[in-house]
Amino acid sequence: MNAISTITGADTATLHRPTGLGQGQRLAVQSLVAVCDGAAVYLAFVLACALHGIALSHRTMDFAALLPPLTVGAAIVTGAYQGRVLLRPTLSAARGGRAMLYAAAGVMFVLFAVKAAQDVSRIASLLGVVLAICAMVLCRIVIAIRVRILCNAVAERILLIEDGCRCAGAARNLRVEAGAMGLRPDADDPVMLGRIGGLMHRMDRVVVCCPPERRMRWAEVLKSFDARGEIIDPQVDALGVIGAGRVGDRGTLVVAAHPLAPHHRIVKRGFDLAMSIVAIVLLIPIFAIVVLAIVAEDGGPILFRQQRVGQGNRPFTVLKFRSMRVEQCDARAARLTTRGDPRVTRVGQFIRATSIDELPQLLNVLVGQMSIVGPRPHAPMAKAGDKLYWQVDPRYWERHALKPGLTGLAQVRGHRGATDHEDHLRARLQADLEYRNGWSIWRDLRIVLATVRVLVHPKAY
Repeated sequence: MNAISTITGADTATLHRPTGLGQGQRLAVQSLVAVCDGAAVYLAFVLACALHGIALSHRTMDFAALLPPLTVGAAIVTGAYQGRVLLRPTLSAARGGRAMLYAAAGVMFVLFAVKAAQDVSRIASLLGVVLAICAMVLCRIVIAIRVRILCNAVAERILLIEDGCRCAGAARNLRVEAGAMGLRPDADDPVMLGRIGGLMHRMDRVVVCCPPERRMRWAEVLKSFDARGEIIDPQVDALGVIGAGRVGDRGTLVVAAHPLAPHHRIVKRGFDLAMSIVAIVLLIPIFAIVVLAIVAEDGGPILFRQQRVGQGNRPFTVLKFRSMRVEQCDARAARLTTRGDPRVTRVGQFIRATSIDELPQLLNVLVGQMSIVGPRPHAPMAKAGDKLYWQVDPRYWERHALKPGLTGLAQVRGHRGATDHEDHLRARLQADLEYRNGWSIWRDLRIVLATVRVLVHPKAY
């Protein structure tokens, strides 16, 4: 792929996101293919029944009703919606057809288990499966060819950061000259990490070309972002390092990757949307009572807004029910709340003790800034003892590779409240990294259920 854009200190205001499928575009293509897969399967069975002279009310159409969602589910699990797959017509067609066969076998097993297979027309079902595969293959090939034309056959966006070294011949969508933009790999500077995070936003891969003495610092910084981080090392080509990556004709050492596979991100986001919508609807009465209580006590604002560090070290505004007196709210988190804190109102004491003050963060989940389960978001200047959080443990930034959560593994293990000592933070960090490295949807469900037991806890003040 040819060079698309170079960003220097003189033109940082204009950032063109050029060829290659961005995350939003890739999701749109994936959604389109999924809809086409489901529609192709169902319409193929309608046609098969019509050709065989079977009415649409026949039990064979039960087969047709089950097959589309199972086909899409099988395609997600088998990676048939990955960006690189959807850009390759033959591979996309093969993966889609395989998912269809898996789904058909699953439906037949279910029908056999419930002794309903004898009510289904075998000829119409077989014809439906054949027509469905043909329709899916045709749709996937057409979409793949069209998308390849639109994005120059590039399934991912690559950011190249040149820090003191030039990298000719490396494929990229965007080149950034670190020196011209004043960028440096400083894990002790949240503002700098936020700037880097802004450039990396919606990029799939970030490749750094720098002198050997700066590689360790870039490696530490890249681990905290929600993208695949790589560092160019000429020795990779000579040594054939396992776990290396490539950008164009240059070898890289892979030092970071998104902790969730693409299909896992879809599952987790679906879980977040379902849980947040249901929770908001069910909790409307509690929201109304809390709002009335806050207004009745001092007539001040209902919500408290505070900047927190989110996924990829990008700042966002977290929402909470206001629990402190208006003139004493601490938006910078310069002072942690203590037991019997005079800044906390009477209503605030109750909603903090029961964790009700955190419920507005369901809106943060709904808009995609947070997740139901994940590392809790921290204020940039929060301290453990006398040290800022990232000064206690260099691995601290790694927790931000995931979206922050409304609850998390650390919280259900009892690591809550003030961080008066460095060990308090280390215990939370260990749990956050454990969650980051071992995600599953079943673990999220277990954490949500376990959270119910710790909504009221002695460390809430």
